[in-house]
Amino acid sequence: MQIKRKSPWGHEGEALALNWSGQVAYLAFPSLDALGMARHLFSTRAGGVSEGIYSSMNFSYTRGDKKENVDENFRRIAQVMGTRPENIVCSSQSHTTNVRLVTEEDRGKGVVRPVDYEDVDGLVTNIPGIALCTLYADCVPLYLVDKKNRAIGLGHSGWRGTINRMGAVMVQAMGEAFGTRPEEIHAAIGPSICQECYEVGEDVAEAFRKSFGEEGTVLLSPGRGPAKYQLNLWEANRRVLAKAGIPEKNIAVTDVCTCCNSNLLFSHRASLGRRGNLAAFLMLN
Repeated sequence: MQIKRKSPWGHEGEALALNWSGQVAYLAFPSLDALGMARHLFSTRAGGVSEGIYSSMNFSYTRGDKKENVDENFRRIAQVMGTRPENIVCSSQSHTTNVRLVTEEDRGKGVVRPVDYEDVDGLVTNIPGIALCTLYADCVPLYLVDKKNRAIGLGHSGWRGTINRMGAVMVQAMGEAFGTRPEEIHAAIGPSICQECYEVGEDVAEAFRKSFGEEGTVLLSPGRGPAKYQLNLWEANRRVLAKAGIPEKNIAVTDVCTCCNSNLLFSHRASLGRRGNLAAFLMLN
């Protein structure tokens, strides 16, 4: 299976490893694996049981797929993670920067139990064996690992989350909950839409200019038509994490675009909205 890879703007990205467990294919950051304290992955479309536009590894219960298919997909990915669906905790995303401190009482929420919270785009925990899960189809996954305090965070950052600096909010949440210091965090910006594929209008471009100042202009390049721009979410989130105090050497940036690889990954842009959801997972050993 071939993956189209892209180098992030201005520097080399981390070559994500494509791994297989039986028929399940998933992506992982070698730099996070090298820490030896947490398991993580980013799902692909390969290895599930869903059909049609959801084929085959879809993790959304709300886009029209059969519940039993999504249940089985979670069972299969949990097996790859070395856990069970009962230990997964899902977000409840709505493009906010709200972060939930995940406790023992949350185990299974979003998979085997209903979520009892709303508008949660970030999850943090220091409890081993709880697998954090956030969903994607072009937006940016943010993985954060604090090796010293043995804590983790997983955040969903679309253009709204990026403008509101979701990465910095996650760093602050981990600091308040676990005493995490930004210089001790290892972070990764996961597979998501690249600048070449992500065209936005004047409203989004202006929002970035207002939020990022002069940097906002740097993050935009001319689009394919009048009042259109190509937006670099990878670089925007890298800058947010770096300004939050994470050493640049500790920030891995994806080299895989969801839209460029829509045969392997769900992409809202490429599918015109007819698709399932990918998932990011992160769990302390």
